Amino acid sequence: MVERRVNVGWAEGLHARPASIFVRAATAAGVPVTIAKASDGNPVNAASMLAVLGLGARGGEEIVLASNAEGAEIALDRLAKLVAEGLDELPETV
Repeated sequence: MVERRVNVGWAEGLHARPASIFVRAATAAGVPVTIAKASDGNPVNAASMLAVLGLGARGGEEIVLASNAEGAEIALDRLAKLVAEGLDELPETV
């Protein structure tokens, strides 16, 4: 299992627009990814808008991205950068 721990960089947390950006990026990553709040560790599908919104992750809160798939390290690095920096789109490179 490959994991990345990162603090949510969007001031509003993973709500509405940031959650939509994250879910699209997780879907485009090409590997199955889970996301969980570090505080409770209950992972959900990162490609599910409802699941991500249901986390209620706030700005600055630590989350855990994880995957068992081949190529997960690169995908998780890119997603972690997106979340940590509160970017508007998935970075081309890490």
